[in-house]
Amino acid sequence: MGGLVVVGVDGSESGLAAVEEAAREARWREASLRVVHAFIWARMHVPLGPSSYGPPEGGLRNMADRLVAEAVERAASTAPEVEVGSVVVSGEPLTVLETESQGAELVVVGSRGMGGFVGLMVGSTAVHLSAHGRCPVLVVREPSHAGGPVLVGVDGSPASEAAVDFAFAEAALRGSGVLALHAYTPWNAPLPPPQDPSMPYANPPGAVTEAEERLLAEVLAGRRQTYPGVPVEHAVVRGDTRKALIEASASAQILVVGARGRGGFKGLLLGSVSQAMLHHAHCPVAVVRGSGAGA
Repeated sequence: MGGLVVVGVDGSESGLAAVEEAAREARWREASLRVVHAFIWARMHVPLGPSSYGPPEGGLRNMADRLVAEAVERAASTAPEVEVGSVVVSGEPLTVLETESQGAELVVVGSRGMGGFVGLMVGSTAVHLSAHGRCPVLVVREPSHAGGPVLVGVDGSPASEAAVDFAFAEAALRGSGVLALHAYTPWNAPLPPPQDPSMPYANPPGAVTEAEERLLAEVLAGRRQTYPGVPVEHAVVRGDTRKALIEASASAQILVVGARGRGGFKGLLLGSVSQAMLHHAHCPVAVVRGSGAGA
């Protein structure tokens, strides 16, 4: 395919887990892998070289080179057939990885890095990149569940449509099936118009459920034709979307969500459901922005 997968590393165990996942993604896509470390210390005006009192291999710059070399070695051991390059870029991680995403088909990061506050389930880099990345972003929270499906949350929004496209393509690459899950409540489901326009705006029992099932079937119809070899299961759940997706993620290889759904406030780049998945899902989470998302 000749594409590019980018992975951000910072020396943390979470970052190395992301490297392994990124190497597999590059292998499936027949893409090259680029290991990127954002070297913020160059902006801090602190000494970067080894101390005159320490070993010659010391210093912040040498440390950065070593952690990148370790990541490259981890990638090579995970997917030896993948071409791996690396770079140390001066700058803070949020800006560096957002820039890198412009030329990539996928960016992979760990859920938490070396910095940040103890107790946070997901770091600021992962959240920021999921909202601002120029390509899909895969955040590695927990390991994939081998043999499980690619789980995708569907709500009919533009970002959800893009997420469904990504999920089917991902399942085809992995040789797995898709589980499309649509959850709704009477509060977030648009009320279908009455069958008789002269009647009050009310519907017989079950009308809302039927409308939501129809929405999911319509979303999946074209994808089934495009990916005839991908087994598809679907589920319409009356209940909280976040709870339903978190529970289903316990047996999924990967969870795919749109950056923003059909609810929430306009202007937000990352919705409450996608943020909840980054914090609580039991598998890696891919966040996909719709074609109409802002820069």
